[in-house]
Amino acid sequence: MAMEKPMISGEVPVSPFSRLFSMPGLDCFNIVTIGFKHEANPSAFVEGLKNTLLNHPRFSSILETGVGGKKAKWIPTKVKAEDHVVVPDIDPTIQNPDQFLEDYTSNMVFSPIDMSKPLWEMHILNMKTSDAESFLVARFHHSLGDGMSLMSLLLACSRKASDPESLPTLVAPKKSKVTNVLWSLVARVWFIIRLMCNTFVEVFNFLLILCSVRDAATPLMEKPIATLSPNKFIHRVISLDDVKIVKNAMNMTVNDVILGMVQAGLSRYLSQKYDSETNSKLKRSLENVSLRAAVFFNLRSNKKIEDLAKMMAKLSTSRWGNSIGYVMIPLWMRSENDIFEYIRRAKTIMDRKKLSLEPLFSYVLLKLTVEIFGSKGGKQALRNLAMRIFGRSTIILSNVAGPSEEISLFDHQISYVAASVSGFPQALIVHITSYVNKVIINLGVDLDVIPDPHHLCDHMVEALQMMKSAAEEKCSADLNV
Repeated sequence: MAMEKPMISGEVPVSPFSRLFSMPGLDCFNIVTIGFKHEANPSAFVEGLKNTLLNHPRFSSILETGVGGKKAKWIPTKVKAEDHVVVPDIDPTIQNPDQFLEDYTSNMVFSPIDMSKPLWEMHILNMKTSDAESFLVARFHHSLGDGMSLMSLLLACSRKASDPESLPTLVAPKKSKVTNVLWSLVARVWFIIRLMCNTFVEVFNFLLILCSVRDAATPLMEKPIATLSPNKFIHRVISLDDVKIVKNAMNMTVNDVILGMVQAGLSRYLSQKYDSETNSKLKRSLENVSLRAAVFFNLRSNKKIEDLAKMMAKLSTSRWGNSIGYVMIPLWMRSENDIFEYIRRAKTIMDRKKLSLEPLFSYVLLKLTVEIFGSKGGKQALRNLAMRIFGRSTIILSNVAGPSEEISLFDHQISYVAASVSGFPQALIVHITSYVNKVIINLGVDLDVIPDPHHLCDHMVEALQMMKSAAEEKCSADLNV
């Protein structure tokens, strides 16, 4: 048996999720679209990257995936910013710039990337659309980091628009104050009991799903999983204030409302598809539809933006990479008269998932798969596990919270931030991001399965407007009581 070559100083082993996202057939990329309020200056971006991103160890390293039983690792290298910045020539008289942006992003996803260089690139588009004056479309290999890592990195490279010398901040979760020691002890014990019970139930269900058959055939599951792949990416900017109106009326969270909106939109979309079906064998009721979603969870503790800023200034190191787990949730696909029922169902299931260790279990399961089977056999075992997971779900859901204040990137004030992922064997990927008072819905679809992604997005937006109207009526009725 050949001895494994020891790592040279500076080389870093690749995490289980990074290995997963770099396997053939599951080569995943994060796609980030940043809209700016003014015309972009490419030179400013090149200089800004030299002082920030190029100092980050992951973005100045080559990924060696490992062959012949060798371990995958990151190898430091010299990086030239100009090699990673692309400025295409765009016809200023283009007829439909919004459509051009969608097509450009979708085509960029499937263009080959040079594996002999760090796996990222940025395209600067000076063109005006309905949402922004210019754009930065970036492609990052998912092995570089997850969505929360990249959002934190964006903030570390940015500055407050109101104070160009200050780093932006993420909204920190509120911590309850302890007023009674005895009550606090009882609450903690009760929390542990619920955590253990929920973990047992959810992990058991997770294992059952892995051993079960895939979701029932629907317009979202009409191709074999091996051939599914998003090839069209669209996004829609909506108002965060509309979401908060519903949130406050229902006394729930923004995430509850977003998931409820997605479920309601999907239900309306599938119901319309079934109603228009002329083949009696394919016609069915929503009540007979069973769909699951794979939802990603951030496992890292809240990290200060200052830590990443110092890392890129070469003053310190900070934990980086893919630190995510995932859960499987059943989607509520029904034609409900009460639009709020979608939100209630979303809250019930997500409260259970958040109060369990299922996300951590899924991460440990992937890690143990690699360690038990070793570098050589681990790849195939990891691939089999991943295909089994994604084969038991219909869509992927993810969301990343952005800054609540206006920021600028290399002296370019940002209008919005959209993000999605490519490479997963799914017909539909829904990714939600927020920026100041905006929510951005991002859909990645396989056009052979969902040929009308804008129509699907319309249903989600219409569902939110129905929720908003119902919330305003509820608040008005409460005031009159």
